[in-house]
Amino acid sequence: MKIAIVDAKRLEEKLIQQLQRVNTTANDFVTNQVHAYEGPFSDVLKRNITVAQQTGLPLCQDTGMVEFFVFAGYNIVFSEPLEEILNNAVKKVYSSNPFRYSVVSEPLYERKNTHDNTPAIVHLFHTRREDVEVRFLVKGGGSENLTKLFMASPSANVHEIIELVVNHIKEHGAKGCPPLNVGIGMGGSADKAVVLSKLALTKSFDETNEDSRYAQLEDEIYQRLNELKIGFQGLFVGPTVYSVHVEYAPTHIANLPIAVSVDCYLCRKGVVRIEPHATQDL
Repeated sequence: MKIAIVDAKRLEEKLIQQLQRVNTTANDFVTNQVHAYEGPFSDVLKRNITVAQQTGLPLCQDTGMVEFFVFAGYNIVFSEPLEEILNNAVKKVYSSNPFRYSVVSEPLYERKNTHDNTPAIVHLFHTRREDVEVRFLVKGGGSENLTKLFMASPSANVHEIIELVVNHIKEHGAKGCPPLNVGIGMGGSADKAVVLSKLALTKSFDETNEDSRYAQLEDEIYQRLNELKIGFQGLFVGPTVYSVHVEYAPTHIANLPIAVSVDCYLCRKGVVRIEPHATQDL
């Protein structure tokens, strides 16, 4: 079998470029949504996007914790350890820009800042693809605090699942700087469902679920959430959510984990793809 080698430096450079971009430049979808908004503080939100892009200042003072989802072919290896590549990219971006360091070294006792926004969170998925795809989220603390895991009854029906999600956003959605991007993970184990809900946030806004049943579920939840009229920044004007996506996995006969993750109105996410630069026999 031949192994394919991905050059660490090339991957790091691509990640640096994209991490810089998503922290300072709103994507086209978000920009259009903000410019269409005419409610309270609309001029502030519009000016924020313009100033960030023109000056290189961050779109939000909470420049987040970076979470990576790496999809790599089973025969692909990296010229340096993967987590080192990803953390080096984060460290260089956050150390060379006026971006806040938001990561502490341990969660309970001293909570000392690491002073470079590392380590990032890394999920690796081995596939049959012939290249590497790295999706990432720049995840703010406010939206992260809305993450919720429900261990639903395995006999729960679609209506009950919808109510779980809608009631959660109804109670807490305004705290996450809406309009929100909503990711729902279903199945697997408890921890798997949460990862799936985060992975769902990396999808493009208009991406449709390949399973028509889950596509319909996404649409029903989307409609219900926008009927809440939480609006931009919780001010009751404009959409409550931009999109709803579901990722699902097989699960135990006695379980039905349902995880909900959200992203704030800036939806700072990106994708980097890279081809191997060399092959060799194993």
